Amino acid sequence: MNKIILMGRLTRDPEVRYSQGANQTAVARFSLAVDRRFKREGEPDADFFNCTSFGKQAEFAEKYLRQGTKIVVSGRVQNDNYTNKEGQKVYSVQIIVEEIEFAESKNASSGNGGGASYQAGSRPSPSQAAGDGFMSIPEGAEKSLPFD
Repeated sequence: MNKIILMGRLTRDPEVRYSQGANQTAVARFSLAVDRRFKREGEPDADFFNCTSFGKQAEFAEKYLRQGTKIVVSGRVQNDNYTNKEGQKVYSVQIIVEEIEFAESKNASSGNGGGASYQAGSRPSPSQAAGDGFMSIPEGAEKSLPFD
C-alpha cells in the first residue's frame, strides 16, 4: 500500500500549468512545509515535500491555495529519480496529491501573518464567537460531561 497524509503550510503559491491537446488537464506543483513533532538540537524544524496534483485538485489549488495556507493532503509517494548532466544519479520523491483539505479557518490563516489568530492566555467569553464559526465552551462545562 502506498498512502501518505501530510499537514503543513505552503511555502509558495502553487505553480499551475495546463497540458497540451484536446483535453487540457491542469497540473499544480507546490511545496509543503511539515513541522517535525520531535525536534533535536541542530536538526531542521520542518521537512519540505514537493507535491503535484492533477485535474480538479490542481484547479482547486490554483483558485484557493496561497503561500502560508495550512492544508492537509493525502496521496501517494512517487520516486522521481534521474541522471543529471554530469552523469550523477539524483534521488528524490514527490507526493502525488489525491485529496486536499483546509486545516484551518480562513480567519485563522489571514491573521498574524498566516498563523492562527488565537493568542495564548486569551480566552473568548462564552457569548463571544471565537472567530472561527464555533461557539466557545463556558468555564466549568467539562465537569458536567459524562466522559473524562
